Amino acid sequence: MIVGVSFLTSCKTDDEVVLLSDQEKSDLLFLREEEKLARDVYIFSYNKYNQSIFSNIADSEQSHTNSVLNLINKYNLSDPVADNAIGVFSNSELQTLYNQLIAISDSSLNKALEVGANIEDLDINDINRLISHTSNSDLQSVYSNLTCGSKNHMRSFVGQLGLYTPIYISQSEYDSIINSPNEQCGK
Repeated sequence: MIVGVSFLTSCKTDDEVVLLSDQEKSDLLFLREEEKLARDVYIFSYNKYNQSIFSNIADSEQSHTNSVLNLINKYNLSDPVADNAIGVFSNSELQTLYNQLIAISDSSLNKALEVGANIEDLDINDINRLISHTSNSDLQSVYSNLTCGSKNHMRSFVGQLGLYTPIYISQSEYDSIINSPNEQCGK
């Protein structure tokens, strides 16, 4: 009888929100801004070069930031992107990175495409790390969808560039991504 009561009290309902660890919270807040950084750099590059690849992927990145925002709201966290102004970040490291990336992107279309591939390379690496920090199925699902999208974005940028050497992910992971077709994410 005690075992049965103990089991019943440990079950959660579908509506119950599981608490996140401090690491999971920190990861979500970081990822919200990292996805915004990608969007903002691509908006900058689209405005400079008027190439649809930047506009299309910026729209996708907006969807990514919204997915992370949904988790932030679900878990009652404070959104670090309260001011959604382009190029403004509360994380000082991401602010510095944004400034560096737009300076590089500003120099040429080819450099802007390289920056795009570099951002997706970094995103895939970071999200792989974040997935290893959690067993929460909500977070794992969103992280997996974001990784899928980043792989598709990398394929698009590399398709325009013709050549890219990964900086953050391994050469074998990069080769696997580039040598496979675009994926249907979240389906």
